[in-house]
Amino acid sequence: MSGGHGGLLILSPQGRGGAEAVTREARGLKALVEKVSGLSARERRWLVGELSQTQRRTLDEYWPAWAHEGQEPPAGDWSTWLMLTGRGFGKTRAGAEWVSALARAHPEARIALVGATLDDARKVMVSGRSGVLAVARTGEAPRFAATEGIVRFPSGATAFLYSGACPEKLRGPEHHFAWCDEIAKWRHGEEAWDNLQLGLRLAPSGSGEPGRPRTLVTTTPKAAPLIRRLLATSAVTRGRTADNLNLPPGHVERMEAEYRGTRKGREELDGELIEDVEGALWTRALIEGSRQSGTLPRDFRRIVIGVDPPASAEGDACGIVACALGKDGIAYVLGDHSVRGLSPEGWAGQVVAAAAAWGADCVIVEKNQGGDMVASVLRTADPALPVRPVHARYGKGDRAEPVAMLFETGRAKLAGSFPELEDELCAMIRGGGYAGRGSPDRADAMVWALTELMLGVPRAVPRITQL
Repeated sequence: MSGGHGGLLILSPQGRGGAEAVTREARGLKALVEKVSGLSARERRWLVGELSQTQRRTLDEYWPAWAHEGQEPPAGDWSTWLMLTGRGFGKTRAGAEWVSALARAHPEARIALVGATLDDARKVMVSGRSGVLAVARTGEAPRFAATEGIVRFPSGATAFLYSGACPEKLRGPEHHFAWCDEIAKWRHGEEAWDNLQLGLRLAPSGSGEPGRPRTLVTTTPKAAPLIRRLLATSAVTRGRTADNLNLPPGHVERMEAEYRGTRKGREELDGELIEDVEGALWTRALIEGSRQSGTLPRDFRRIVIGVDPPASAEGDACGIVACALGKDGIAYVLGDHSVRGLSPEGWAGQVVAAAAAWGADCVIVEKNQGGDMVASVLRTADPALPVRPVHARYGKGDRAEPVAMLFETGRAKLAGSFPELEDELCAMIRGGGYAGRGSPDRADAMVWALTELMLGVPRAVPRITQL
């Protein structure tokens, strides 16, 4: 370890010039942090031990050195920055640091801090663990007048608290900048947003700004009209909870173990915006309500594998879905084993493996999609595989309607989370349409399997008639 500790020892005490001097003299800290991260724990302890108290404080408080890529403002001449990410991504810290930096650079700034409620704005945006007061640097002492709902920065800049539930309070005031938190939760979102934007008409002065107002929006995704508006007009940052490496060890693993694949997990952890399609056979609420919460039956009456073969190796996926009929009379979707980009021999091997893994009674294959050829390929892969070709008299959407009814009446359930299959189901529209990309191969394979189990023509059962 040589070379003046990567430049750290040249930093002057913060008292000489305050926060501006710290920022000016710490421009190389980002590279230093990246270098330090590659050291062993013993080397890091040694290095930190060599620093003075002032140098340690400077390193700790210089936010650009620690921010991950998604927390940095996007480049370009934007008016609105939408940070649409999972929980724990670091949205609040990014918002508080952005506001604090603006307050340092623009002593005249009037900044709007808008939460879902005034209580949220106080407890999260201002006084929270990652709020504006917490990120203040040594020597800075923002004053928060809670009864007035005002934060006064040492530079002279002022921030005012508002609630997205009270849009009228935003009708008159003027601002240079605004930070809007959890906008998807605002009770009167569109009206509050419009009033805020109409009052965001003070032009900021100073270097580093485009000379016009800017807004940062930090929120987890929810299907709301205002979110759709912002997506079309904003610089967008997306990210997952797992992107924040500063979270406690094991937290992400615990959350993903509990919520992985569910709508809540995809929105709250992965930052996905999940919307229902108008006229869809399956809604997200129906999917979540059909998810099996308890233990599965120990044995089943029948298990089948539905297969929707691809037209070509380069085209759509080969849908391979395992379903079972329980002794309780309920059908369960057990597994989605669909694959993409394989040769006929490749996906046939996956079908055989799925049938063996579940102990399937038979494999259902659509004859219209080259069923005879498909059956031949499958039997080549395993001569003993029980293959049953079926003929499609209706389109995929029409075939799916009676199966959707099984879910609506509680006669079919999902024994797990199957995000890609669920996306296809929620894109199938009543009347035969499909709003998703490509073809709903997974959904169609599931439909064939559940039709065989629950909606097929009853087979004749031999009976003895007394003469």
